[in-house]
This record gives sequence, C-alpha cells and structure tokens, in this order.
Amino acid sequence: MIKNIVFDMGQVLIHWTPKQMASLLGFSEQDTQLVERELFRSVEWVRLDRGTIAEADAIRSVCSRLPEHLHEGVAQLITGWWQWPLVPVSGMAELIRELKSLGFGIYLLSNASSGLHEYFHRLPGAECFDGKVVSADWKMLKPQPEIYRTLYSEFHLDPAECVFIDDIPANVDGAMMTGMEGIVFHGDAVRLRRELRALGIPVSQ
Repeated sequence: MIKNIVFDMGQVLIHWTPKQMASLLGFSEQDTQLVERELFRSVEWVRLDRGTIAEADAIRSVCSRLPEHLHEGVAQLITGWWQWPLVPVSGMAELIRELKSLGFGIYLLSNASSGLHEYFHRLPGAECFDGKVVSADWKMLKPQPEIYRTLYSEFHLDPAECVFIDDIPANVDGAMMTGMEGIVFHGDAVRLRRELRALGIPVSQ
C-alpha cells in the first residue's frame, strides 16, 4: 500500500532546460550552444550536483573553455540561475496539494546543488513537503542506490510504501531496484494522475 509520494524536481515540478536558462541571459544561438556544452553537459555541473566542487572552482574551470564575454553569464548560472522565474509544470502543484489532503507523505529527491535550499519555498506545492534529499548534501547522485536508501533512513520510510516520480528512466529504475514503485513522468499531470490511480492512489481525474 502506497503511503508516500517522492518527486524529482527539474522537468517534474518546474521546467528546467539549459537552453531556457541561457536564453534568459540574452546569449546568441551560438553562445547558447557553447554554454550548453561546456557548462550544462560538463563534469563540473555533475560535481556541483554531487557537492564535490566549490562554485568558484567550477566557474574557473568552465570559463577556461569559454570566451571571456561569456564568463559573467556562466558565473550567474552557477551561483544563482534560480533567481530568475521558476516556471511550474502545469497541474503539478494542484496534484501535490490533493495528495497531501488525502494524507500521503510528500518528499523531494533531487540531483541538485546545495542552492536548492534557497529556492525550495518557490517550488510548486512546497508547503506540502515533509522532507527532501538534495544530492549535493550527501555527496551522491541518482541513480546510485545509496541516495534512495538515504531517503528511507532519513525519514523512516518503507520503500514498499513509496512511489518515485522522475522524468529520467534510469533514475526511476534505480528507485525501483531499491524497492520503491516508480513512474516515469512525461510532462503530463493528467497522465500521471491515471498512473497513480493504477497504483491504488485515489486522486481525481
């Protein structure tokens, strides 16, 4: 019997794409491609999420591969992309609040830098969450099994009573390998409601 719903953040609660972030800084298409490749698809970005590199070191390392006119923008993206508007995924705040009203535990499990703590209150339905595990705090990333087990131990959860929702299949598979149910989210809150009902969770249509 499911008692707890665990959510990923990016592309589940909020829209988050590298191109969107770069466009907010007014980068050209060519510069956006450079930043997407050298920052958002970099080892430094992964290490920020893992909490194993300081922001200043990440900025210095990434900027060494980019032209000088992009350095300030890269620094802004690393130290505070969340200062721009966070665009919620349609229908997710309403779903979270309904699940909370039905008595389910609500948790966040996100691959993110420690900056998430600064903007967590701005996430859709943030007031409903009973706890969160942020990868940078624990020096591990999804889909490592240890990060799911950290969630269970921190909040005294039985994985057999949890379902995990993430947009990345490998992360959902990782959760299922540790005993949770899992749902791959495709950006459609209506479809997610159907999938939750299939697991016996009585959300409305």
